[in-house]
Amino acid sequence: MSVPCIELQILNLKNETDYKMKPLIGIPTRTQVENDLIRYSALATYTRALDLAGGAPVLIPLNLSDDTLRTIFERLDGLLLQGGVDVHPREYGEEVAPYCGEIDEARDATELRLTRWALQAHLPILAICRGIQLLNVAAGGSLYQDIAAQVPNALQHPHIKGNPYSFRAHTIAIEPESQLARALGTTQLEVNSLHHQAIKHVAPRFRVTARAPDGIIEGIEAENAHHFALGVQFHPEWMIDEEPRMLGIFDAFIRAMNHRNEER
Repeated sequence: MSVPCIELQILNLKNETDYKMKPLIGIPTRTQVENDLIRYSALATYTRALDLAGGAPVLIPLNLSDDTLRTIFERLDGLLLQGGVDVHPREYGEEVAPYCGEIDEARDATELRLTRWALQAHLPILAICRGIQLLNVAAGGSLYQDIAAQVPNALQHPHIKGNPYSFRAHTIAIEPESQLARALGTTQLEVNSLHHQAIKHVAPRFRVTARAPDGIIEGIEAENAHHFALGVQFHPEWMIDEEPRMLGIFDAFIRAMNHRNEER
């Protein structure tokens, strides 16, 4: 009677050995208020893209204590900064201008803390739309509070109502030797555009990797080749079904986490 038990134990051990842990990716959430009820959320497009690329996304609530937030951070393999509302201008030394949009201060506080910890620890970071702006501010850079008001002859960068979120608004030119070019497999690509702010002064220890035809920065990455910290101003997660190359950005993010874990 003991033989089947032994065989079952061996089978269980084999299953555990064959199982490969996916990297755990934290996504700081955004604040939503409805009927005086506060919710913290993230769009499903981000979690789907990470899942397709082989990652395990987890949502991080806002307004947590430092100890709780640090406990979560220590378990993460990577950090994804999603799109959303404007970063408070005081975070880069400016007053709020009339053309600045909606601000989520609780989100700013959580994302800035997590991003600065990730930069210090060389934790892989993927930053999208608002995310690239937050990453740049966290590292010491600044933003245009509104492209149309501050950048002469700029293209139409905000989303046009009625267009799908995957609508290809303009091309971007990508630096050939960049992580972004390697991830996408090209140095020129049509992208969507859903933003009214953009990077003004690039943070120290980061470099520009992509621009729109009007000069607006569409991509940055850490100068340190050993740290995957990549930001894009467009939304690749909205385009992966129509433009499969966009999934390459998420694939590169997952590979960076797996490589870091293997080295450790």
